[in-house]
Amino acid sequence: MAALAGAEAAIGVLRLRLEFAALYLGAPLAMALFLPPRMLFQALALFSLAGLGLLWATGGFDWRGLLRGWRRIPWGEAGVLVMVTLVSGLAILWWTRPEAIFQIPRHRPQFLLLIWSLYPLLSALPQELIFRPLFFHRYGPILPRGQGALLLNAAVFAFAHLMYWSWVVAAFTFVGGWVFARAYVTRGFPAAWALHAIAGNTLFAVGMGVYFYSGNVVRPF
Repeated sequence: MAALAGAEAAIGVLRLRLEFAALYLGAPLAMALFLPPRMLFQALALFSLAGLGLLWATGGFDWRGLLRGWRRIPWGEAGVLVMVTLVSGLAILWWTRPEAIFQIPRHRPQFLLLIWSLYPLLSALPQELIFRPLFFHRYGPILPRGQGALLLNAAVFAFAHLMYWSWVVAAFTFVGGWVFARAYVTRGFPAAWALHAIAGNTLFAVGMGVYFYSGNVVRPF
């Protein structure tokens, strides 16, 4: 019986690993290679529904926990994140695309307000559900411990943005992924979501939409 239980456990771990690879590596790679950039949000919606289905199927997840922790949002850390994002974004744009600096607030301020209203709900929220609760709850048994799990989370979060084909996006999303994962683990889902929304809105305000807007994607092949 012990041998049978061990074999079943090994099969379960293997299945989780294959599923993890398909979801966090295979799907982003297929999207980057074959998906038209204009279909990014449709793909994100389907990806989110699939992720929520997997999270539901896992069982044992405290769904009400997604709504708890608003008082634990680290507003001081959020301020630092805004400054770091602002300065690094300005530096990169000054070097690569100076004409894009503060382009939206200078020329289309109403559009920036629309972005700030919709980005947290339509982009940051579904990404956080897939890359934080699903990642750490369903795949917890196969994750490395401690900082290893946070670094792996940051790596797959950056890889999920491969469709932008940009080292700038990869660098920003890796660092951001680590910050959001750390916030989720230590402070809860609202903190991770808030930091993600704040960082994304800062990027679009400074002009980094030239890298993070799917309409600007140019595949290198």
